[in-house]
This record gives sequence, C-alpha cells and structure tokens, in this order.
Amino acid sequence: MQTATEPRLPLLIYDGDCGFCKYWLRYWQRLTGDRVAYAPYQEVAGQYPEIPVAEFKRAVQYVAPDGKTASGAEAALLTLNHGGKGFWLTLYRHVPGFAAIAEGVYGFVASHRSELYRPTLWLWGPEYEPPRFELISWLFIRAMGLIYLSAFVSFGVQSLGLIGSHGILPLSEFALAVRSQIGSSSYWRVPMVFWIGQSDFAIQAACWAGAALSILVIVDLIPSVSLFFLYVLYLSLFYAGQEFTGFQWDLLLLETGFLAIILSMATRPGIWLLRWLLFRLMLLSGAVKLLSGDPTWAGLSALSYYFQTEPLPTPPAWYVHHLPHAVLIAATAATLFIELVLPFLIFFPRRLRFIGAFGILSLQVVIFFTGNYAFFNLLTMALCLVAFDDAALRRNLPNRVIWFVQGYAREIRPRRIVSVIAGAFAILIVFTGLAQLNAILNRRMSALGAWVGGEIAPLRIVNTYGLFAVMTTTLPEIIVEGSDDGVNWREYEFKFKPGDVMRRPRWNAPHQPRLDWQMWFAALGTASENPWFSRFMQRLLENSPDVTALLASNPFPRKPPLYVRALLYDYRYSTPEEKKATGAWWVREPEGIYFPAVALRS
Repeated sequence: MQTATEPRLPLLIYDGDCGFCKYWLRYWQRLTGDRVAYAPYQEVAGQYPEIPVAEFKRAVQYVAPDGKTASGAEAALLTLNHGGKGFWLTLYRHVPGFAAIAEGVYGFVASHRSELYRPTLWLWGPEYEPPRFELISWLFIRAMGLIYLSAFVSFGVQSLGLIGSHGILPLSEFALAVRSQIGSSSYWRVPMVFWIGQSDFAIQAACWAGAALSILVIVDLIPSVSLFFLYVLYLSLFYAGQEFTGFQWDLLLLETGFLAIILSMATRPGIWLLRWLLFRLMLLSGAVKLLSGDPTWAGLSALSYYFQTEPLPTPPAWYVHHLPHAVLIAATAATLFIELVLPFLIFFPRRLRFIGAFGILSLQVVIFFTGNYAFFNLLTMALCLVAFDDAALRRNLPNRVIWFVQGYAREIRPRRIVSVIAGAFAILIVFTGLAQLNAILNRRMSALGAWVGGEIAPLRIVNTYGLFAVMTTTLPEIIVEGSDDGVNWREYEFKFKPGDVMRRPRWNAPHQPRLDWQMWFAALGTASENPWFSRFMQRLLENSPDVTALLASNPFPRKPPLYVRALLYDYRYSTPEEKKATGAWWVREPEGIYFPAVALRS
C-alpha cells in the first residue's frame, strides 16, 4: 500500500462501510484501471491527520501524487479524468456555475446514499461496469451492410423500369431538367455520381457496385471506406430515383449510413449520435400523429383502419384487422405511448434504456409482420442495438456467437483529427436536429436553424420523420387495363399491391416494389397530381419490356395494346363470413375512372 509521504499514484479515499460507495468504487476501478489507487478511510485515515474523520464520512477524498487534496464532486471528477472522462472536469473548472451545480448534486446524493443504493442496483444492475461498445458497433455495422445490400439489390432489379432510358422517368431527362433549372449549382443541390453519365449501364453499375460494397462491409473489409462509398451511391440513387425514392426509409438509410461512417472511425461519438437519431425518429413519429389533429389518432381508433388501408399489407394484417375493437383501441394507445414516451428512456440509466429499446423493438416487430415497409423496420431494429452495451449482449447471446464476434470486434480509438471532425459533425447534427424538433413541436424555426438546415439539406444527413400523421380510412386502388379494340379490356396485375380479390396479401420486405408503392400514393390524389402516371401509361402502350417487368403479368405479351385506361376501386377486407363463403381476401366496389382510355398517338 502506498504511503502518504511517497504516493506513487493518485489515491481516492472512500467510506468502506457504505454499500453505495463501494458499488460506484468498483465501477471507477474498472474505468481507471491501475492509474488510480483506492482505499477505505477506515484503513488509511491515520496517514492523513490533516483531513478530519467527519470529512471522510461526508465525501470522497482525492489525494494527488504531489500531496494536494480535493473532496466531493471535484474529487470524483479528478478520478474520472483518469478514466478518459476529462470533459466533465473541464466543465467543472472552466464553465461558470458548473462547479456549484456539481457540488450541490454531489452533496444531495452523498446525504441520501443509503436510500439510493437499491435504486442504483435496479437502474444499473448489480455488477455495473464501464460500458463498452465493441460488440455493439461490430454487429451494427454488419447489420448496415445487410440492409444496404437489400436496398441496392431491390432497387437494382427495378432500376431500368423506373429510371432507365425506356423506364417511367428516365434519368437522362431528369438530369437535363435539373441543369436547365438551377445551372451550375446542380452539383451541390442534387449531389449524385450520375452527373458523370446517365446511361442504363451507369444506373446498373451504381446498383451492383453498392451491392458489392455492402458485401465488403458484411465481411469486415475496409468498412469505413466501403460505408463512405455506400452513402455516396445511395445518395445518388435517392436523387436519380425521383418519385420512386422519396420514402422515409430512404432518408433514414442515408442518415443512418452517414452516422455509421462516424461509428466506424470513432465508436463513442457514433453510438451517441445513433441514439440521438433513434430518439428523433420515434418521437417525431408520435408527435406528428397528435399535432396533425387527425381524429383517428386523438380518438384512438387509428388502428381500426390502419391494417386494412396500409399500402402493402402482409397476410397477418387481415387477421389483426378483425381483432376486437377494444384490442385495436388499446394497441393504438400503446403505439402512441411507445413513440412519445419510451424514446426519452434512451438517455436514462442503463436498465431504463433497455426498457425503452425493448418497447421500440416490440413495436417494430408487430409492424414488420403486418406490413411490407421495405427495410424500414429492420433499420429501426438495428438502431435499437445502440441502446444496449456489450455486457448486455454477452448475457443474452450464445457463447459461440460472442466468441466469434469478439474475434473481430475492437474498440476504435480515433486519431485527434478524426475526433475533431466527428465532434464538428456531432455539433452540426445535434443542432440541426434540435432546430427541426423545435420547428415541428412549436411550429417555428429559428433563422439560424433554417439556414444551417437548408445548407446541409442536399446531403440528407438530418431529416424529419413521421409516417401516417393522418390515417387513411379508406383504400382506393387503381386498376390498370389494356384493350385491342376499346371494348374488351384486360387487367394488368401488379406483383404485390391489392388487385385480384382472391389473391391473399403477399410478403415482400425487405424488397420494396416501388411502382406498387407509388400506385398507393397516386390513388390518394388524381392523375394530374401525379405526372409520372401518364408516363407509365405511355410505356404500357409501347410495351416497354423494362416497365412490364415491374408487373406480375402482361396481358399483351406479343404486341402492345391499342388503348390503356385506369379505373378506381374502393377496397376493403372481406369479413370472416365472406371469406369463408367465397375464399376472397378483398371486396371491391367501382369508384369511377382514374385515367381515361388513351391510345399511343394521343
């Protein structure tokens, strides 16, 4: 044991009879390692006669190697400084008022430590240790690789029909229109690699290069570099896809993908920024539902409609829709609770944070099994990973999995320049996110927040979220037909959206049939409000193989139809009695003409 006259290390002296003190002492010992010595005052008080016993009982005492002493909050922060937590000591010494607040909080905790011991055990666990995130980070980045892979492959198999030279919205036409409207600023306002070229080959190359880079992330080869180029390529597809890539999960993938780059180079800043994203995603998803004034959310009846009117339901959605009304009311209340309350637990002590994450995970699992939302639910589940720590994983995953991951996972200690860059982006992202939250919750945006948000908007690294702010209570569906004579009409069948009433809903996530999705949105408006729809009808009249490949069936395989039209139907689920009698999953009623019959020459 070191002596008072020859201290080899800083020494923290604590109350050895205090269970609360010994609990946090174990945490500090693991945090500081062999850089600080620890001893109970009951053993060493005699070596420090200048410190009264009452002071030892009142607060911890820190003895520096040069003999200088500190107590209370200052002693605690000096100790934490040896464990890499010097930020708090800097605030204590240089921010006016912080020292007084810190000492006040310490004094309150010290005077109530016996009462706080049991809550501490519950909130942090009996064997709390400094949180580590090597396993979490490794798994999260591998999950990002899988999600990127599904996104690039999904878009790749549809890309030519959507934005190819013979697709619905050719990329070359889009690029020309952007250049003519905003000139040289196009490269910043619409950042995409396709300014180099907009050929079909370029589109396919971007998609399959993204898939290849995703595999590199999955197998842990140059992950930081791969993640950077994945973000660049997906940002390019986001703009190139026009109407077909403006979904919230596309924005979420871009924002998460950018933060994954930071995580791959600086673990702890990345973890905190991803938690901030998860918080904003969930809180905004709940806030917009109530702020919209929609009566179905305010009256807790939203889920009585949702499972029937969502864009692409799964087979279980039919059964969930027919649950008792009281169950759906309770489920609506639970959804709002999870989205509005549980996100705050992300910033609470360890076990409360776990509760919040498990609640969000449970909601995402239900959504995943009742609706096809591409990779949205999987991405949100991956974000929930960062609410945990390595210790939680070690207790819940099989030992073989932990052993395998530990062979590859490592804590990333960033270089100084990387830390500075990560810190700058963190400030930018948190500030912009706060400005957006304020704008949505208080309906006003500060001038600075608006300027900063506008300048970085093209990068899509901070976005707003909120699906189903206003619940649709009916399900209009567009049925497209073609004819050789204008009298006899044959229906084009889509792969996943409701059409044939006898066909049960299908699974397709994490794949996203983007044309099917846009048909749902188009049905909520008019054809004139969706200019892309007339281009779609033109491609059917041309029998474009790239476009007809997006459909389940082409009733005109040998030659194109002379006419096409679109009718509007109102769909609803069949009742259990109707389904038992007819086998139909849907019942539909005609609503009128959505797009009148046209020929190619017109």
